Amino acid sequence: MSESAVNSGRLEATATHGVTPALHHQFEDIEQQREAGNFGMWIFLATEMLFFGAIFTAYIMYRVMYYPGFEAGSRGLEASFGATMTFVLLASSFTMAMSVHAAHAGKRRMLLGFLFATMLLGIIFLGLKFTEYTHKWHEQLVPGLNFHPAAESLRGAPEHAVELFMCFYFFMTGLHALHMIIGIGLLGVMAILAWQGKISPENYNRVEAAGLYWHFVDIIWIYLFPLLYLVGGRY
Repeated sequence: MSESAVNSGRLEATATHGVTPALHHQFEDIEQQREAGNFGMWIFLATEMLFFGAIFTAYIMYRVMYYPGFEAGSRGLEASFGATMTFVLLASSFTMAMSVHAAHAGKRRMLLGFLFATMLLGIIFLGLKFTEYTHKWHEQLVPGLNFHPAAESLRGAPEHAVELFMCFYFFMTGLHALHMIIGIGLLGVMAILAWQGKISPENYNRVEAAGLYWHFVDIIWIYLFPLLYLVGGRY
């Protein structure tokens, strides 16, 4: 096939979808620009991994030092809430992957549907998490603000060790919730762009980059769930 025929096919595809990707001057072609955008997101996620890695390292160190307190604190959490939130996030990973597929295929209605489904699942996750926070407040297990645990909740562990665990619990899950809120906002922007017809198979990398961020946040929770909710196992 001649080069002119290939270019003609590309122009026809672009005209069909009604979107002409803007090629910035520093790139040779659209494909290079798309790869650079994805690479930039990977670099950002690498810095996030270093950040969360430091937090996980600190958690593991204190868990080894104060294991009885961490086990008692973990048994004070609601494992059913954690399992439900895990299921919700796994479902959101699926809908996010389908959003990327729909964007690549140029199916705008499907893209919008899966983006809204992903955002809805994210909101459900946050609702469950803040409901659990409310439970911890009523149980007086909020360090620094309302920490007066009942003797049975300590399970014989030192109070300061249980409080340390709860500090990690609120900080780590709160930080994750903040990333979820940012992710929902990002998907909202993608939905607006899709509604305006500004996302097509030629520039679907915007949705792909947003998907990378969303999957990263989901993976962080996959580690948080056993680290916080399953210390010592459940019997």
